[in-house]
Amino acid sequence: MLDTSIDLSTPAGWLPLVFALVMALAMLAYVILDGYDLGVGALLLKTDQNSERDAMIASIGPFWDANETWLVLGVGVLLVAFPLAHGIILGALYLPVALMLAGLTLRGVAFDFRVKAKAHHRPLWDSAFRFGSAAASWSQGYMLGQLISGFRSEAIGIAFSALIGVCLMGAYRLLGATWLIMKCEGELQLKAVKWAKASLLMTALGVLAISVASPLVSARIFDKWFSFPYLLLLFPIPLATVVLFGVIWRSLTRLPTRLASGNQYGAGVPFVSTVGIFLLAFYGLAYSLFPWLVVDRMTIWQGTSSIEALWVIFIGTVIVLPVIVGYTIYAYRVFWGKSTALSY
Repeated sequence: MLDTSIDLSTPAGWLPLVFALVMALAMLAYVILDGYDLGVGALLLKTDQNSERDAMIASIGPFWDANETWLVLGVGVLLVAFPLAHGIILGALYLPVALMLAGLTLRGVAFDFRVKAKAHHRPLWDSAFRFGSAAASWSQGYMLGQLISGFRSEAIGIAFSALIGVCLMGAYRLLGATWLIMKCEGELQLKAVKWAKASLLMTALGVLAISVASPLVSARIFDKWFSFPYLLLLFPIPLATVVLFGVIWRSLTRLPTRLASGNQYGAGVPFVSTVGIFLLAFYGLAYSLFPWLVVDRMTIWQGTSSIEALWVIFIGTVIVLPVIVGYTIYAYRVFWGKSTALSY
């Protein structure tokens, strides 16, 4: 619950709240935007046809590098606006962060080298791209699990975080597969429907695990979820999530017949519904954790920089954030539609 001693009418009250919102939205944008291209990368070896692999790479080519800007923004805000929390969080997550960065670096290298490599070397770079995508996906899920559990190092906390890592890999694969359904055509599009179906159960397991674990890690979070009237107000979230899973399954069941006849109607429904699940999960997670940066240890206002520093950062954010949003929208507008053949 919000500390009643915090005066939100003063800069000391509302500036940390603004930066927490910017950081949260940046991480949400990253998870959705980079999530689908990480998912496509994780699915790259599901087909052994070079033309289909090229089509998968072409579907994310104009976007994947810029998508990672949101990660830089989110971590940057954490560093400069909440340095005390940054020290605790990054200190506890040193190894998974290192694995994530190694995976993202490997993806970048493999992406550029695969198009210049000779034919007999290309499978090596495809494998590197896939491994980098999987490593980055799992490490992000592991970090999410640690955040939810309050960075506990007991065996159960590590096991839970590892499980969430596997589940997030499944969720990213679902995002990636539904992205391919929307962006591609032909046999690859039909294969993507099968890949999406195979990823649906692991995504549901991850959502369920987070929903069950979040109220159990803290008595404060439990009270926020299960005390009246909050229980009635929050009930639509799991209900809407179940409905969206049903919409995805129904759409994936019907799409093969429709797509085989060349009818693209409804091809975007699974992707939009998957994004909806991510949004609902994020809302529930944000509601559970607010106002904690570290569960039961540090709030937004306890981990913040000085007000003078926040003002400087605020001015920079007001300038930079619209630029990032603007070029992201422009890039998706220019390159929207079905992917064309990959050529250099």
